Amino acid sequence: MARDLAAAQDFYGAVLGWDFRRTRLGEDFSVACQDGARVAGIGALARDLAVPVAWTPYFAVADADVTADRIRERSATLAVGPLSFGVGRAALAADRDGAVFGFWEGQVIPDWTVGRDRAPAWLELRTRDAFDAAIFYGEVLDWACERPGCCQVSYEEDHVVLRQGHDTVARLSSGAVEAAPDPQARPRWHVYFYVPDLAAAVETATRLGGSTVSSVHACTHTRSTALRDPDGGLFTVVTPQSAG
Repeated sequence: MARDLAAAQDFYGAVLGWDFRRTRLGEDFSVACQDGARVAGIGALARDLAVPVAWTPYFAVADADVTADRIRERSATLAVGPLSFGVGRAALAADRDGAVFGFWEGQVIPDWTVGRDRAPAWLELRTRDAFDAAIFYGEVLDWACERPGCCQVSYEEDHVVLRQGHDTVARLSSGAVEAAPDPQARPRWHVYFYVPDLAAAVETATRLGGSTVSSVHACTHTRSTALRDPDGGLFTVVTPQSAG
């Protein structure tokens, strides 16, 4: 969600190479595309809403009302909805540690996926206790169930890893602190976007009014850095080690 839809499109289009299409949800919402594939949605926040600009993951569910009931039953927060939007219904919630997420009941576009060879690369839940969070989300969103196509959960190097088929969708990491002054260290869902050239993406973001909020992090296969857009929205850009 952005303060100014046109300004957000200009920023993310330049930094991440996206183009944008309008949808049946009206003039205040657009879908970002990369190489013809849908990768994200940007909506305009109502000016009277005192909520921060942020990237929020939405998870597909079979029944929004059942999911909403599961959230309430587990002492988490249902903030908005479920409400009808075009060809489906959506809601916004927060888990027991305060990390915000959404869920969607309805048509799911086949190419709108996470973890393949284009943005978004993956999601990360920074939470107090990854094991406890995995149980919560598993029960609410039907992870690791017997339903065909559901996500599978594994525990790898002190992280919970979520996969759909061969694609890594998300990672849950422990250690977040609710009262931390740094928003990156609080419980939250964080999104990683692929870029072909890390240095170029960082330079473009800062030139257009964004800022870097971390140093470059290098691991075996990727290099990444966290950025803040001009309105304060946090995200991370990531590139393969062999790229720029």
